[in-house]
Amino acid sequence: MIFVRYEKWNQYLKLYPVTLLIALANIVVFIFMASKGAYGRNGSGQELLQYGALSNLTQYPELGHVDGPWRYFSSIFLHGSFEHLLFNCFAILVFLPPLERLLGHVRYGLLYLASGIVANLISMGAYNRLGEYFITVGASGAIYGGYGAFLYLALFQRQKMDQASRKTVYLLLATGLVLSFITPNINIWAHLGGLIGGFFLYGVMVRLPVGRRIG
Repeated sequence: MIFVRYEKWNQYLKLYPVTLLIALANIVVFIFMASKGAYGRNGSGQELLQYGALSNLTQYPELGHVDGPWRYFSSIFLHGSFEHLLFNCFAILVFLPPLERLLGHVRYGLLYLASGIVANLISMGAYNRLGEYFITVGASGAIYGGYGAFLYLALFQRQKMDQASRKTVYLLLATGLVLSFITPNINIWAHLGGLIGGFFLYGVMVRLPVGRRIG
C-alpha cells in the first residue's frame, strides 16, 4: 500500500525533500499572511489579492490592477484559512510522496507546479465563460494534479501500483469530486483542471527516462 507512510522523520526528509519543501512553503506563506491580518476579524479578499490570489477582476478599488500572469503561480501557495491549509498539507504529505520516488525530485516538482498552473488556467477560462466573478487560492489544483498522475498509473501502469492502492485512488477521487460539488466555496474547476492536467502531464513525463517502481 503506497499511501501508508512508514518512514521515520530522517528517512522521510531524505526520500521526499521536495514534498517537504512544498508543505513548508505553504506554511511559511500562511504565517506571513496571518501576520498581515488576512485571517483576522477584519480580513478580506483584499489581502489575498494583494499578495497573489488569482481573480478575473482586473481592478480592485484599494489595490488598482490585480491581474497578471504571476498570479497563476503565486495563488498555489496561498490559503483562505487554517483549515484550508491543514487539509491541503495533509494531502501533500500523505498522498503525494510516492510520486516523488517514482518521478524523481525535479520532474515531481515540475508536475506539481505545472498542474497547479493548468488548474488555474482552466478556472479562469471556466469562470470567464460563465460570467462569474471569482477569487481563488490554494494548493488543491496542484494536489489534484498528483491524483491525476495516480489515475494514469492505476489505469495504464497497473504493474507499478498494487491493487489496494488502485482502489484507494478510485475512492479518493470519487470522494474528493463529490465533496467538491457539494461543499460551498470550493473551486471545482481547479480540482477538475488539476486532475486533467496531472493525468496528461504524467503521461508525457513517463515517456522520459524511467523512474523507480513504487508498488
